[in-house]
Amino acid sequence: MRIVVRALVALLVVAAGFGLYVFGASRHWYGEHEGPGTPLAKRVAEDTIAERTRTDRRAAAALTAAPPGKQILFGDLHVHTTFSTDAFLWSLPMTGGEGIRPVADACDFARFCSGLDFWSINDHAEASTPQRWQETKDAIRQCNAIAGDPRNPDVVAFLGWEWSQVGMTVDEHYGHKNVVLRDLEDDAVPTRAIGAAGPATDALRGQFGGMPWYLPFVDFPNRERYFNFIHFMDEVREVPHCPEGVPANELPADCYESAATPKDLFRKLDEWGKAAIVIPHGNTWGFYTPMGTTWDKQLASGQQDPKRQFLIEIMSGHGNSEEYRDWQDVVFDANGSPSCPPARPDYLPSCQRAGQIIEARCQEAGFEEAECRKRAAAARQNYVEGRVAGHWTVPGVKAEEWLDSGQCRDCFLPSFNYRPGGSTQYALALTNPEAPEDRQRFRFGILASSDNHQAKPGTGYKEFGRKEGQSESRGPVSETWRRRLNPWSFAEEPVPESRPLDLSQGLTRGFATLEAERQGSFFMTGGLAAVHAEGRDRNAIWDALARKEVYGTSGDRILLWFHLLNAVRPDGSVGAVPMGGEVALRGTPRFEVRAVGAFKQKPGCPEESASALGEARIASLCNGECFHPSDERKLVTRIEVIRIRPQQRAGEPVRPLIEDPWKTIACEPSQNGCVVQFEDPDFAAAGRDTVYYVRAIEEPSPAVNADSLRCKRDESGQCLEVNPCWGDYRTPDSDDCLATIEERAWSSPIFVDAAL
Repeated sequence: MRIVVRALVALLVVAAGFGLYVFGASRHWYGEHEGPGTPLAKRVAEDTIAERTRTDRRAAAALTAAPPGKQILFGDLHVHTTFSTDAFLWSLPMTGGEGIRPVADACDFARFCSGLDFWSINDHAEASTPQRWQETKDAIRQCNAIAGDPRNPDVVAFLGWEWSQVGMTVDEHYGHKNVVLRDLEDDAVPTRAIGAAGPATDALRGQFGGMPWYLPFVDFPNRERYFNFIHFMDEVREVPHCPEGVPANELPADCYESAATPKDLFRKLDEWGKAAIVIPHGNTWGFYTPMGTTWDKQLASGQQDPKRQFLIEIMSGHGNSEEYRDWQDVVFDANGSPSCPPARPDYLPSCQRAGQIIEARCQEAGFEEAECRKRAAAARQNYVEGRVAGHWTVPGVKAEEWLDSGQCRDCFLPSFNYRPGGSTQYALALTNPEAPEDRQRFRFGILASSDNHQAKPGTGYKEFGRKEGQSESRGPVSETWRRRLNPWSFAEEPVPESRPLDLSQGLTRGFATLEAERQGSFFMTGGLAAVHAEGRDRNAIWDALARKEVYGTSGDRILLWFHLLNAVRPDGSVGAVPMGGEVALRGTPRFEVRAVGAFKQKPGCPEESASALGEARIASLCNGECFHPSDERKLVTRIEVIRIRPQQRAGEPVRPLIEDPWKTIACEPSQNGCVVQFEDPDFAAAGRDTVYYVRAIEEPSPAVNADSLRCKRDESGQCLEVNPCWGDYRTPDSDDCLATIEERAWSSPIFVDAAL
């Protein structure tokens, strides 16, 4: 009897203890703050840095008799850590995450894994708190302190953040922008990161509910990471919004500051009066960008500030945003009401595919043909009215059923659900309709970056590690977790009728509101920013950015120079103007392009990196592979020239203004690279301002996720079925989904205005 009583007492004690533990979890008693970490107190050897410089200068000297006056430095101006909400979420075990990836990891990765010359931290401001912002500043300062002589550092780390604005409609949407700061001292930077406003902000700040408190018990061995995420979101929610109507530099230090539009962001940065560059990115990303979005409204009504926003990110690990296409994903009438455009041989709108799916189901269910056509029409309309969540208007649909609808079939590594009105080419073709005579345009310099969320700047140095943090590819680790994270998909039957979507209800589904499953096939390793700088120091890099003497690459460290040769100086002499330059000209412009392919990579890591980090750290941070160049370069096969003649009047059709490619010039195979010259004999007679930029194209090589959905096509190019490269358990972690592409570099444009 005593044994039974003792057993019952013990059972009651255990039950009470467990009940108390569960009660504590429901009250958010557990979890702790995850800090920024501490970077390794080692720098890259001066001899290594000097050899990089000598190598690039030798390559430049092989192409011209004139000694190169500047050096090319490579960096990444778009990097996230687990100080970002989405990065923390993807770091959790349920999605195969790597665990905490703090700011210090990004410093070590840039220095010893990817071997960059510069990088910036750009965690989402929407998840920032006073404590995290201070820790970010301290960590970036530590990273720079290790770099050695400030005049000749091994790596320069810039402070910054991402302004992550998303609107539910075309009129409300402006997109994401990175803010990069020149300086580091407290009195030279804003007191806080400035976030956005709206539904995306509310989601990132946990206003629609964070992780369910019981989730740590579902994965009990890893419960601390889930508790820490809950604590992370509690920290965000505890920061009050700043009061309205108060100048940014007069606000209290312990509040969340937001800007609803780019105009508001520029105004707040002006109030701070600190050196800052604003770099838009992801403007073609249909993952969150409403259908029909274009650059037009950002050029008008004060939404552009050329003093701050003069660079654009053309590519990242989320895909390429360069190319304009004149097909449409939605059509708006004079009243702003949406409708579904027809399909074209080169493009299938997702709204059309919604109609096809419903019509096929309807016919299979035995309904009359007229009824099925009616239901298909309703499905098309429901889809466009559902905006970015339109896929939820088709009950029980599987990601594979969408085929390649919504995708740019002939773009280079396109972003998902491509929005061509947000492309770089479209932006460069616009003129402000409010003041066309003043030639108010987007005169963007071009760069690329990674947008990596695992604290890994510059991941494109090798094409590997699709699910090891080198790309953003993530997803549920099992069928069980897939059902837990996206229960709505499994709760619905594939009925033969569409339904309208309640957008307010859709927001409660978090990331599942968006097409997260298909998006997983469009994550790449990311691009790089390159600058022509007069030195390695912070100010030299900043000055190159300010001059727009920058270019982007798809990940390879291609060397690229682009000059207008016959610019007329104010004193009447003739000289060269580099990429990013703006000139007025009367005669025929003549240009020169020089390009050298990137070094092919050796496996593993150089001894210096291995020695600095150690075997375990090389494996966990670099995934066993580092930037490790051989002595052999990839060949540059051709130079493509793009000519854009910006609008001269409001509403002038954009498509005829963009000539891509305008010229294609073949390169002789050579390890020394390629030099070409060309001119535009049409310029003077046309009398139009003209934008020129070039692409240097390398020989084919494999790349992660380069074939996105891996369509099986018929003879006409239509997609019959897809084999997605899933971010979740359905595609093995060991499968990098490699396909052959031609890596490339994009120069910043040279803006040649017709002399008045």
